[in-house]
Parts: sequence; structure tokens; C-alpha cells
Amino acid sequence: MQDERGEKPRAYTGMPANTLPEPNAAPHASLGGFLRDRRERLAPDDAATGRRRTPGLRREEVASRAGVSITWYTWLEQGRGGPPSEEVLERLARALELDAPSREMMFLLARQRLPPVRSAQPSPVGEAVQRVLDAMPTSPAMVKTATWDIVAWNAAAAALIGVDPALTPRERNSLRRLFCDPLMRSLMPDWEEHARSMVAVFRMDVARMGGSPEADALVAELQAASPDFRRLWAENEVRSHGAGRKRMNNPFVGPFTLEISAFAVDGAEGLTMLVFTPSTAADARAIEALMARRAEAA
Repeated sequence: MQDERGEKPRAYTGMPANTLPEPNAAPHASLGGFLRDRRERLAPDDAATGRRRTPGLRREEVASRAGVSITWYTWLEQGRGGPPSEEVLERLARALELDAPSREMMFLLARQRLPPVRSAQPSPVGEAVQRVLDAMPTSPAMVKTATWDIVAWNAAAAALIGVDPALTPRERNSLRRLFCDPLMRSLMPDWEEHARSMVAVFRMDVARMGGSPEADALVAELQAASPDFRRLWAENEVRSHGAGRKRMNNPFVGPFTLEISAFAVDGAEGLTMLVFTPSTAADARAIEALMARRAEAA
């Protein structure tokens, strides 16, 4: 027998070959078990009729919702269908009404990797996230998209990099500011390494979301405007967000150092929170001085 892609079904349990499950393993620790567990949690459609011997949806109902054959779906639950394509997994996610964590788990079980970010357009930043930002009075913190648009920030971040609600989203883009504003270069003694890191993270984030017209347009714009961006982009380096240090040399407060941490914003695909923590008490005082100066100028 062949599946709907013309391939013979292969045994698949979500585990390496020749590996037996642990005696007390959870029943959904394989793709088939996970699909069955989520199917049984769903209430039948109102129009569904007939006596039901099991809770939740029938296999044929899930198959119909996902646009796959009942035979193919049955193979998946029995661990015989082989790992499905990303397109089929996305259809199954919709058919089974999976939330974001469950969708990620299904991809991990099926393909041993997280799913791509669904859209280049990020989820809006909620009030709870803004309260988290504001709770760090001397640690500049902001939320960025995959294309480095700053969409939320606290007072310390505003004092550090001059981001302001009056600026347009285009003007709040960190990559544009880094490569097209000479002032940003003058504030960072380690500009070259910082720029290389940002470009590498940008490339990785865009790859995770499968590319986007917005990202393509930004790359084309920066390649035309900045020889430095063109040079760094050609290096094809990729990095994930990670801990690091950022040295600054502000003409009003002098040199100071910040420690960088990055966090995914839970429930908001495509958004990352960056927190810049002062390394010492003196560094914290430098941030406080920048904030006081900004408040006086307001």
C-alpha cells in the first residue's frame, strides 16, 4: 500500500530505530499517541449523528477536517505512515484545534524540530508584557519582531536608544538605525561585532518564519544603503539570540556595560524580549542619569 504522497508507509514512533518505549511512557509520547489523545479531547460537530463508542472525534472526522484520506490518517495514529510533511502537519493542527504549545509538540514528535513561525506579522504586545518591561526600571528592555522592529519598550530603553512613540515603525527598526544612523555607530565601541551578531540573528529569525516580503524588502534596502550591511550579509552567518555583553560610550554619561538576555514572548509568535541589565552599580547609575536627562528634556 502507498500513502497519498505515493510512498510506502514506514514504521514511525517518534523514537530512534530499535528503541523500545519506556514501560511507564506516556501514551502520547509518539506522534500516533499524541494525535489520538488530541482527537479524543474534541467534541463532535453539532451535526454529527450516530452512536459513538469512543470519546471525541472519529478518525474519519479528523481526516475530513484535515483534507487527508482516512487510510493515511489511520496509518499516522498506528505509527505506520511515516513523518508527514509540514503542510500536512499544519492541516492536522487546524483540524485538531491545537494551541501553540500543542502544535510545537506535534512537530517535535513528527519531525524532531519546532514548526516555522506562522506569519511575519507578530502578535500584538499585551498589557501584561508591557508591565513586565516597566517593572525593570534601570534595565533597558524592549520587544522586537523577527525583522528587528521595536514594538514595545520601557523608559530605560527609551533613554538608552531614543525610541519614542512619535517615531514611525520604520524609524524604530533597529537594523535601519544601526546601519544608517552614524550616531548609533559612535555610541558602540564594539559596533562591528554587535552589527555582525544582529545580522546573523536576523537571518536565522527570517529563516524560521519561512521568509517574508517585508524581510526581503528590508534586506534589499539595507544592501543598497549600507556597504557594511552588504558585507556582513554576504558572510551568511547565522546565530540564535543568546547572552552577551554590550559596551556603550555615551557622550553625556561616559562608558558603561550592559549584559544582554533574550526571551521569547510566550503566546506571541515572532516576538523576542531583549533585556539589557547593567553589569555594575556604576552602570546602573549611568542608565539612571540618561533617564533623568531625558525626563528633563521632555
